[in-house]
Amino acid sequence: MASAALKTRYTPEQFLALERRNEFKSEYYNGFITAMAGASRQHNLIAVNFSREISSQLKDRPCEVYGSDMRVCVSPTGPYTYPDVVAVCGKPHFQDDEQDTLLNPAMIVEVLSPSTESYDRGDKFAHYRRLASLREYVIVAQDKVMVERYTRHGSEWLLAELSRLDDTLRLESIECQVPLREIYSKVELPAEPAVP
Repeated sequence: MASAALKTRYTPEQFLALERRNEFKSEYYNGFITAMAGASRQHNLIAVNFSREISSQLKDRPCEVYGSDMRVCVSPTGPYTYPDVVAVCGKPHFQDDEQDTLLNPAMIVEVLSPSTESYDRGDKFAHYRRLASLREYVIVAQDKVMVERYTRHGSEWLLAELSRLDDTLRLESIECQVPLREIYSKVELPAEPAVP
């Protein structure tokens, strides 16, 4: 009888020590490390477009924008994730002197991939909601024009959906406005089916 392979459990400290030496990124939760897959061309274009648009609007304000190499820690025990875009206004707080693990994001953006969509919408968002600093969570589809913005209002999260290139995403947490046409700039989307 073959036994199931045992997965090694790691402490957050062990994960960070390994992660800082690795040439690839991994996420961490509940003692387990999961390697991250590479992203598609569309995914990368959307993340860079989004980052560029908000960075230009925040350049003269006390806010910072980070790309997918900035790790976010939800709590002292994890999870540790790598959002596609992260913004913080005011003083950023980091886990330690390495300043590579952010603790207080105001806004997080995830670009959906087929392999991560259910996690980004479900468990990952449930973890992110535990961050007291987080005011907005934005999900961007890469296979169609669809942006979902979740905004915290007290203990509730309100959803706004945008699905036209002429729409503008209003980010209350960082006081920015991003046209969807800019988010999807140079992204090749499937043609919409003709309406009879």
